[in-house]
Amino acid sequence: MRTHRIRIAAAAAATAAVLSLTACQGSGGGTRDEGRASSPATATPTTQAPAATPTSAPAPAPTDTDASGGKSTSPQGTTEATAPAPAPGKNKGKGEGGGKNTAGTPDTADRPCDASAVRVVYSPLSRPLNHAMLTVTNTGRTACSAYHAPVLRLDDGQAAVAVDQGSKPQAVVTLFPGESAYAAMILSAADGSGSHGRTSKSLTVWFAPRDDAGSAGGPAVLKLPAGTYTDSTTRVTYWQSSMEDALS
Repeated sequence: MRTHRIRIAAAAAATAAVLSLTACQGSGGGTRDEGRASSPATATPTTQAPAATPTSAPAPAPTDTDASGGKSTSPQGTTEATAPAPAPGKNKGKGEGGGKNTAGTPDTADRPCDASAVRVVYSPLSRPLNHAMLTVTNTGRTACSAYHAPVLRLDDGQAAVAVDQGSKPQAVVTLFPGESAYAAMILSAADGSGSHGRTSKSLTVWFAPRDDAGSAGGPAVLKLPAGTYTDSTTRVTYWQSSMEDALS
């Protein structure tokens, strides 16, 4: 009997030991290591690209204006005769402006200006009274010389307009391409002393050669403004390099 109890007690102890061991294994046998907290990832800094350099807009092309900033205009009543435009090519002239008083260079001394390569403009003047200005501009590709005075005919008149001999320049006016020469016209006597007064409608302009015999080339024919009055005192100056010289 006693032996039987001992066996039961031993079996119970063994069972308890087994259960205790199982409980220890279930608990993991110690403290669980949760590990170190993860450090937040360090963001890689980004570099902003530099702004594109702005491109400057091209400057506007200049426009054609006169010295006062306004558009160039022709005087009221101005008429002109224009020669055919020259063939395209390089222009070696000195640009717009008055001609040069020169004795002539070897390539221009014997070449008079003529109507085939010039523009002739007639402009009535308000001051002095009864005056007008003739402007001849070299539209060709080579220089020419404005010899002596223009040879003028009013309407179908046979006689040429008289020349003011006191206006003779010291030297011939040579025109490079784009340059101009000037001759003033006195249309009628301011005091009414002239005779054979009439209203003229057209003006024919011839150019003199170097020897002043005959004419160089063909003429330029201009229609005069309505009411252009001329008389026996009508005359013209020699070609000059400036308007001031032509009117002095």
